[in-house]
Amino acid sequence: MQTIEIIGQNYFGHWNRVRTACRGIVLRDGEILLSHETENGQYMIPGGGLETGETDAGCCAREVAEETGFMVEPGGCALELDEYYEDVKYISRFFFCTPVGTTERHLTERERAVGMEPRWLPVGAAIEEFSRHREYAETDEMRRGLYQREYTALKALLGDPCDGGERL
Repeated sequence: MQTIEIIGQNYFGHWNRVRTACRGIVLRDGEILLSHETENGQYMIPGGGLETGETDAGCCAREVAEETGFMVEPGGCALELDEYYEDVKYISRFFFCTPVGTTERHLTERERAVGMEPRWLPVGAAIEEFSRHREYAETDEMRRGLYQREYTALKALLGDPCDGGERL
């Protein structure tokens, strides 16, 4: 498993808190499953926070199902991406997942408010969307960081479709 670090400009040089999340890479016919916030146009790889007593793979499967309605079977952790902002270390563990069925989505209040829905995008289009992370530096630091995380993960896990295809 590969580990990548991103050090934010606002990192204090030490961290006192850790937040661990697990995220699912679900591929189908050259497309990737993403969560899309229709109210603001933001995309993200489905996933979320690890709960007490939960395994990483269990967290990934639960979060993908809750956000997208797709039940998945995660493989092993393919990538850990550690981000450091202010005094927090954010750990994101990425899993390649196989869809095994569908279920009812269970969105948080915030996810309902932003109109979150599942979207399948061509892998190249998803990488292109997330490559725009620098465009948000002056206007939306949260999206800038989120898009940088997703871009870094997809490039590490899938390569560049324009350079000869996926790297799995």
